[in-house]
Formats: sequence, C-alpha cells, structure tokens
Amino acid sequence: MNEDDWPFETTFYGDDEGMDAPASAFDFAPAEPPSAEQVGRALHDVFGFTAFRGVQDQVVDRVLHGRSTLAVMPTGAGKSLTYQLPAVLLEGTCVVVSPLIALMHDQLRSARANGIRAAALTSADNDREATIEAFRAGRLDLLYVAPERASQAHFRELLARARIALFAIDEAHCVSEWGHDFRPDYRLLRPLLDAFPQVPRLALTATADHHTRTDILAQLGIPEDGLIVAGFDRPNIRYTIRPRDNAIRQIQAVIDENPGPGIVYAPTRARVEQLAASLASATGRRVLPYHAGLPSEVRASNQAMFVASEDMVMVATVAFGMGIDKPDVRFVAHAGIPKSIEAYYQETGRAGRDGDPAVAVMLWGADDFARARQRLSEIEPHRLQSERQRLDALAVLVETAECRRAVLLRHFGEQPPERCGNCDNCLDPANVVDVTRLAQKLLSAVFRTGQSYGMGHLEKVLAGIADDRVRQRGHDQLSVFGILAEDEKPLLKALSRALQARGALTPTEHGGLALGGDARLILKGEASVMIVVPPKQEKKRRGGREGIANPVGDPLFEALRELRRELAQAAGVPPYVVFHDSTLREMATARPATLAELGTIGGVGTRKLDAYGDAFLAVIRRF
Repeated sequence: MNEDDWPFETTFYGDDEGMDAPASAFDFAPAEPPSAEQVGRALHDVFGFTAFRGVQDQVVDRVLHGRSTLAVMPTGAGKSLTYQLPAVLLEGTCVVVSPLIALMHDQLRSARANGIRAAALTSADNDREATIEAFRAGRLDLLYVAPERASQAHFRELLARARIALFAIDEAHCVSEWGHDFRPDYRLLRPLLDAFPQVPRLALTATADHHTRTDILAQLGIPEDGLIVAGFDRPNIRYTIRPRDNAIRQIQAVIDENPGPGIVYAPTRARVEQLAASLASATGRRVLPYHAGLPSEVRASNQAMFVASEDMVMVATVAFGMGIDKPDVRFVAHAGIPKSIEAYYQETGRAGRDGDPAVAVMLWGADDFARARQRLSEIEPHRLQSERQRLDALAVLVETAECRRAVLLRHFGEQPPERCGNCDNCLDPANVVDVTRLAQKLLSAVFRTGQSYGMGHLEKVLAGIADDRVRQRGHDQLSVFGILAEDEKPLLKALSRALQARGALTPTEHGGLALGGDARLILKGEASVMIVVPPKQEKKRRGGREGIANPVGDPLFEALRELRRELAQAAGVPPYVVFHDSTLREMATARPATLAELGTIGGVGTRKLDAYGDAFLAVIRRF
C-alpha cells in the first residue's frame, strides 16, 4: 500500500510532525484532547454530519480524553464513528479488533471513501508488507485485525514499533461466555491491551444483557464507570411474529410488500437452498443462497452482489450478515426461531440501519422449540442454565400478546411504554384465551397414552375418533377419549405449540410427545396456560410498502440513484458507500444549486463533496 492507494488527499486534524518516523508506543506523552471546535469540524468534514446522534458524543468524549469505555449501542446507531472520528483526530493509529474479514473490508470501503487512511491485516489481504510499512511510518488512521492475530506475541511486537492511539474491540459480546456469539480468541486479548496501559480501550456491542456487560468489563479491564448504554429501541423496525403454516407463501408476501434489499434466515443449509430456489421462482426477484457449504468463491460472489444491489434478497444461515454494513436492508425474515432474543435483536437489527422504515418477520413452529430443547443436552453444564433461560425468554416473545418491542426492551433492562404502535400486537391486537382446562385434557391424554404419540393420534383420542390404531391400542377405552368440546378443537394446535414452546411438552426419540417442564403443575392446577389467537390476516396490496420514505417514482430521486449506481460501479464500491438513500432524498427535496448548499446536506462531507459534488449538482440542475 502506498499514498496513491488512498482515494482522497488526507487532512490531519492533529500535529503531523514526526508521523513518518517509527517509534515505540511507550515513548509518547499524552497530548491535549482536541477542542470541541476541532471535533465538530472533523465530524462534518469527514462524515458530513453537523451533530452527533444518541450517545456518540459521550463515547467520543471519553475516548478523546483517554478513558476506556464499553459502549452498548443498537445496530444502526453509528458505533463505527465512535472510533473512526477519534482515529482521525488523535496522533497514532486506532487498532480495531473485528471478528469477520467481510466486516473489516466493508468498513474499510466506507472509511476510505471518507478519506480515512485504513487498512487490514488478514489472510485475505495480499498487501501485508505494504500495510506494515505504512503502519510503522504512521500513515494509517485505522488498522483492522482479527482476534486470532491480535492475540499473538508477534503482533504485540509490531505494535510496539508504532504509535497506538486507541484499541477498539468491535462485537465485544464475543468476549463473554454469556454472549450469544462467544469467540474464545477474544478472551486472549487482555495481555495485548495490558501491554499498552496508556492506550484507551473502546469495546462496542449492540447486544449485551446485564450479565454479559459485567463480564465484558471484567475481561477487557474496563472500569465500571466506563459503561455507556444507549437505548436498545429501533423504532423504525416493525416486528411481526406469527406461526409458520406455509413458509414460502408467507415469506413471498413479505418480499412482495418490500421492494428493497432483504435477508431471509433459515436454520439449515438444505433449507437455505430450498427457500432460495422457491422464492426466486415465486417472486421474480433475484434471490441467492449463502451458507458455509457453498464454495468460498460462490459465497464471496453472492455477498458482493447483495451488498451492491438495491433490491436483491439473500437467503442465508445466521453466519451471514454480521460482516455486512449495508444500510438499506428493508426487511429481515426468519423462517424459524433464532438462537436467542439477543441473536434475534442482532439479526433483525441488520434491517433499516439507515433509519428508514423496515420490517422484521419471524415464522415459528413447535418443532423449532423441540429441536432447540434437544440441543440443550449438548451444552456444557456450566452454561446450561443460562441457555435454558435464553430459550424460555424466546418462547415468551413468540407467544406473548403484549407489545413485542416492550418484551424485547425489558429483556435488555429497559422500562419501555406498554405499547409501541409499530409491532403486530400493537397494530392488530390478538385475542388472549385462558386454555388451562384444555391444557389439562391434552396433558392427561399424553400421560394416559404412554407419552409415546404425536399430536395427530392425541387429537383423535381427545375428539373421540376411534380409528383402527386407536382401537388396537385400547385408547378408545381411556377416560380422556372424546372429552374434547367442539369449541376447543380449533385451539388445540395453538395450545400444542405453546406447550412445546414453554417446555411442558417435549418430543420423544420416535416423534411422540412426553410431559416436561411445568406440565405437572398445570395438571394440578398450580400453573395456568394462556394462548394467543392471532387475528385473521388481511391480504395486502402487492408493493404496498407502508411508511418507506423514499420518493419512489420521483424523476429527480431516480436520476440521483442512477448517477450513484454509475459512480459506485466505476469505483468498485456498493452504492451506499457513495451516498445513503437519505442523503439522495434530501438532495431531491432541497435541490441545492451550489457546492456550498450541497455541503450542508447530511452525509455530504468535504471529501465526498470534492469527489462527487459537481456530478450530483449537474443532475439536480437538469430538474
């Protein structure tokens, strides 16, 4: 890598003197933090913003004053800015530990487009020596590495030969065994951090409950007063959760209603392939698969097409998306339950990162919970209780008649309003029915038939249908035979799902159902059972993209999008790296006539103004 590789001339916001000379990180006295004026100027010139969002200013202020921090901020809240801005203001290099190569490269593109001198040391980068030379010479603002490399002694020796301004640990929940994406190599970072005691540490995550936050602080040596927790609410995301009856048809409806890019998560590789093929045929949209079983070149190609697209759908296992900083994803659909509420929050958070309206739809079935509870037997004993609690919390989320957002936010320790007005239960309230007596009938039938039969057989026994199988086993002689009332029959499937979700019914090895969890308490009348009866779904008009703010059909907006496509293609970057939709939308509304006016629009920093300003003004002038 050399100076010619950078897309823009780079302006330093600190003192440039001595930047070309290698030095030990231990040889520098701390500098005075930048003034508020310098911070504001850099925020606008580099990122095109006139003000911070949420808790960004609190995090940046702590970093600039050399204080270690754990920032828990929702996806889309601008976590990367909290270390990228200090990286251009402070002398030295910000070392960013990130778990995925794809995530690093995605952030590299965006950083370089803003004129930030950034590079990565990974197995996928073939300019290792040039990167090391630039790093030692002080010509990098950001250096991205994986935890596996960062924890090695030779990397620590490399850092000792340069000036380090900050350690940023992205996806910091990976450091905790209580986190939903635990990565053992994150546990090995502490010696590296302790070797540079004067360098502040900034840990960042979007999903961490109280237990996980406490563990992150301890594992990374961050003081308790360094914890900054932003609100977890993503009000632009509409949450919908419903039973799965025909996944293809249900997901097709989501795709039809949301013309922009989307992600569909499926639990297995085979299901990914099946859904991708079926949805491509049913919707007429470009739909591609992504999972670990595909050749690496196919995965890379499919991901690149998705990142660059404005309407593609990716069907994937949950491995996809963590490395994608794509802001314009309009929907995320789950074809089955995620691992936990934390995972659900993170995965749905990949929608609507630009702040525009987005939807999150989860389809679930009783078999999802049955498989999840079976997998608990594979968990290490010391993690079993926490994993069981995670699954129980997820069961509450899918079965609740309360506001979905309220359940989510309470899980993360917040006290939200009772209704959000932007989830299925708020917009179209379901009926809650007390089915404790019906549950006692079903559980009694399970017990009296020997805890060996599935719902089909149990339903016949309860309904009094004496077919050959029922008679052969003598189940027509049981006290539970025919005790089901006519008005109870439509509730039986929903009840079965609910009991399996809460663990009161568990699957047997041969496909039957057995008693588990609080089944005996229900039978004794010491626990009640409530189920949610969803309202009937009304058909929505195709393409009825409610609430999306993009002025689709506006000739100027479409012309600006076309120019963005051309510029992105020429630069080999995704369109959103040039400008977000929100920036184009503001251009189409304000119609600036000069570079100075264009520079006042959100997202148009000095470097992008110089690079793209004249081209966008020329399009605007035509209208």
